[in-house]
Amino acid sequence: MTKPRLGVVLFQLGGPDSPEAVEPFLYNLFCDPDIINFFGASLARRPLARWIAHRRAAIVREHYDAIGGHSPIRQLTERQARKLEEALAPDFDARCFIAMRYWHPFTREAVEAVRSAGFRVLVLLPLYPHHSFATTLSSLKEWRRVSARVERAARPRSPSPLEIIVEEFHLHPQYIGAVVRNIETALARFDDRRNAQLVFSAHGLPLSLIARGDPYQRQVEETVAAVMARGGWPNSHTLCFQSRVGRQKWLEPSLTHTLERLPREGNRHLLIIPISFVTEHIETLHEINIEARAHALAAGVEQFEMMAALGDSPEFIAALASLVRAAVAGKLAAIPPASTAPSKPAPVR
Repeated sequence: MTKPRLGVVLFQLGGPDSPEAVEPFLYNLFCDPDIINFFGASLARRPLARWIAHRRAAIVREHYDAIGGHSPIRQLTERQARKLEEALAPDFDARCFIAMRYWHPFTREAVEAVRSAGFRVLVLLPLYPHHSFATTLSSLKEWRRVSARVERAARPRSPSPLEIIVEEFHLHPQYIGAVVRNIETALARFDDRRNAQLVFSAHGLPLSLIARGDPYQRQVEETVAAVMARGGWPNSHTLCFQSRVGRQKWLEPSLTHTLERLPREGNRHLLIIPISFVTEHIETLHEINIEARAHALAAGVEQFEMMAALGDSPEFIAALASLVRAAVAGKLAAIPPASTAPSKPAPVR
């Protein structure tokens, strides 16, 4: 029996692939209207983004130099994509595409590759466990904008594919299980695991987004509660936020303040759990594993460990495959058989 064809688009923020890419990457980031938005921003956003990017490029380039000179996020996401294709292979002729928000492969590259491949059904799967206006919504809005432009310019026109969106998976049981598994692995590095303080660190957000109804904070808190319940550990735990940029008020407490407070209270064995990140990148490899580590040790912490990101672990890939299968359940009649499609889908470059 011919397996149905299925396209899956994996969304991520992206990261610079060379030192020269750091400043244009930052410019793209700060040009996002879902990141910088205020009265008159439509006129001021690009000059402001150019100024911020130029001002921050040198220090950010130093951070990337400390982890190898570039972001590993593209390679790690490509690895997830290939593993997800393998996990879906028993049921689908599946092809995974990558759409990065701020660097290659850009959303436009993914849109064009999907169109060339002729998929009639697409699962849009942002790799952000927690929905936020600044991540999930921004990526999906960019997909819609670019898709509309590409379709208007296309000759000949083709029917629009059926798009099925997975907007978050913060309580998916296999995702929770994957986090628990990685915490267990990290706890094994402590001589007395019962003394380890579990520090969940999520990427921060401006409070202005939360005030507008962004569900991110609530969903992160629900994930932490679900992970602790599933793990059943007696250890104390806390949640903090990192990666603040600018002068706006952001979610608190910050990772920095948490690392100063805990040793004062007698907690000197810390396991940092990057809870909103599914691959390693600058926020984990530098901000946590270099900057935060140095800060914590200077503050009196005796053992500082970081949980590895989920990456392409079997548990996390199984979670993604489960999300895709659930998304298309009941919709298989709309998916044409493999024989109707081009034999060599265009790759994302």
